[in-house]
Amino acid sequence: MPAPTSDLFAKTAPAGPRVVPVLVPVALDVAYSYRVPLDGDAPVGSIVEVPLGPRRVLGVVWDEEPGGRGLSTGDNRLREIVRVFDVPPLAPAMRRFVDWVGRYYLVPRGMVLRMVLRAPEALEPEAPVRGVRRAGPPPERLTAARARVLEVLAGDFAWSRGGLVAAAAVSASVVDGLIAQGTLEEVWLPSGLPPGRPDPSYGARDLNPDQAAAAAALRAAVAEGGFRVDLLDGVTGSGKTEVYFEAVAATVAAGRQALVLLPEIALTAEFLDRFVARFGVKPAEWHSDVAPKTRARVWRGVATGDVAVVVGARSSLFLPFADLGLVVVDEEHDGAYKQEDGAVYHARDMGVVRGRLGDFPVILASATPSLESWVNAEQGRYRRLSLPSRAGAGRPPAIVALDLRRPAPERGRFLSPILAAAVRDTVAAGRQALLFLNRRGYAPLTLCRSCGHRFECPNCSTWLVEHRFRGVLTCHHCGHTVRRPDSCPECGELDALVACGPGIERIAEEAAELFPDARRLVLSSDLPGGTARMKLELAAFAKGEADIVIGTQILAKGHNFPLLALVGVVDADLGLAQGDPRAAEKTFQLIQQVTGRAGRSEAGARAFVQTRAPEHPVLRAIIAGDRDGFYDSEIAERRRAGLPPFGRLAGLIVSADAREPAFAQARALALAAPQQDEVTVLGPAEAPIAVVRGRHRFRLLVQVARHVDLQAFLRRWMAAAPAATGGVRVQIDVDPQSFL
Repeated sequence: MPAPTSDLFAKTAPAGPRVVPVLVPVALDVAYSYRVPLDGDAPVGSIVEVPLGPRRVLGVVWDEEPGGRGLSTGDNRLREIVRVFDVPPLAPAMRRFVDWVGRYYLVPRGMVLRMVLRAPEALEPEAPVRGVRRAGPPPERLTAARARVLEVLAGDFAWSRGGLVAAAAVSASVVDGLIAQGTLEEVWLPSGLPPGRPDPSYGARDLNPDQAAAAAALRAAVAEGGFRVDLLDGVTGSGKTEVYFEAVAATVAAGRQALVLLPEIALTAEFLDRFVARFGVKPAEWHSDVAPKTRARVWRGVATGDVAVVVGARSSLFLPFADLGLVVVDEEHDGAYKQEDGAVYHARDMGVVRGRLGDFPVILASATPSLESWVNAEQGRYRRLSLPSRAGAGRPPAIVALDLRRPAPERGRFLSPILAAAVRDTVAAGRQALLFLNRRGYAPLTLCRSCGHRFECPNCSTWLVEHRFRGVLTCHHCGHTVRRPDSCPECGELDALVACGPGIERIAEEAAELFPDARRLVLSSDLPGGTARMKLELAAFAKGEADIVIGTQILAKGHNFPLLALVGVVDADLGLAQGDPRAAEKTFQLIQQVTGRAGRSEAGARAFVQTRAPEHPVLRAIIAGDRDGFYDSEIAERRRAGLPPFGRLAGLIVSADAREPAFAQARALALAAPQQDEVTVLGPAEAPIAVVRGRHRFRLLVQVARHVDLQAFLRRWMAAAPAATGGVRVQIDVDPQSFL
């Protein structure tokens, strides 16, 4: 094992091989020292291959640790760098960003670096492709197939063999025959096409006065340079995308790179079309659905500066941009920006950090800003750019609360008669309706009416959710799935199983009974076909190829449905019945976003919100359209409780294969917590979902005043606490978003 940099001594070593610290993408926080080969060089930031134990791993030549000591080049513990890859070094701002994320979230820096180096194929130049081109006169015998090949090759262009065969509609033997006769010759072609550069002036749009003022402010921020954060706060349908496109255009015109973060992959198809209409070419994409070869091209193009704009999910924040000049976080309030597993981080917050470290502007865009961003704008840390009205002829829908207690839906149904009649009238008028329920599957619980048996996950302390479309019962936490039986496994009674409560599949079943002639779509992230199917069906609904769409929160995320005239929220109370400090904020944002899908192209849209608690402050604010009043009330409540953004939180999740060792470690942690003013440690308590994937879970929660150094407290605590052993794990979640 190489020696840690912290063990180094004698910085002024005698002449000889140079020694450099190398950070490797494993769960380590220290950089290890390696010799640079005598015949080579490895500047800071270079991506290298080094031996680590019995294997070879990637690494990055890192900056010297403050106060670090050098190591004698004669020390026999040192091993040599195997290879320096021919790619640009990681920029200083990127290396500082890795350090910052690791320190802030108490994650080993090697785990953060792993996110940077997640496309190892990009480190090797892409292999050239075998191609052909015209080299001699036509063959003596010119068949129709050969003539088609020569016609395709007119103009002295080279083609790949596969591309030529497809374009000329011939077999590969026809091409081989022309090569044999000297009419064609084989050549090597570079792999992949160079990315098209966005044209800042290609599709510039006419903006209304509010949009034009906001766009001018963003262009000025890009031109001036330097770090600042703008909160683009616009109602749904106000044209925020067109506004921040102007900042992207200014960044590209200045020769720098831009990154646009989106919360969901399903949003990219519509977004890409809008980008092409504005800039003439597609941006580079970065998310889990991108093929490995394409990911490698994007990674390398970003590092070399050939890729000007990237649109991606949260992980694109860790791409090694050569000259990043702008970050846009669209739908900045969305919970999907929080990475919960592995290296925990929040992409919105880290986008702001990346702008500060790189000294460039950051734009946060939302119709329902997070409370943190709202307060930062109120306190002057962010500049608020407001778009108070919809672009074009659209108007926000009139929102009506439907009290499910009177009149109640018919027995066995979940849509009130008023909502059902409104959907029927909307479809009859040639417009579209959306039914929203933030619950996947057919029913959240299945039980036996004869003996009371409930279907529970064997690995988690949760009920199995029925998915009737697939005929299965599934756990949404570990993925455990069983076929739905015909009889109760406990008492053997046939036809005694009852579905309790609705999911979107059950609402779809009800819609089919109520509106049999309407064209219906059901959209959820776990339906067969995955993201590809969802993109196609979202596009089909936007084009008017369906009358009713029934779906989960995916429908609330930035889609434009021009013909949508009615939104029905089936159960507005779902998100409020949780022990989550952000429950009110999340519910407000979700309902505001989904109702805001209606009325994009014309006035007269409506939204019905079904609830059993119409007097709840969140629902009263939504019905009254009092967004500012909701934020004022929620801010006052958070300030009184010392909750974010007026205090800070960290969660510690202790898990083990059995309950006893998990509780013992959690209790030992609580006893080891340092005593400090304005710091409160709560717990341990069983997590609301006490068992996940067979691991028993206990939580501790740390609450501190805003000015307290939370990370320093956590480090002291972990240093004083007994180490976890025997398969017990302790995960630290700074700024938690989920409390399950």
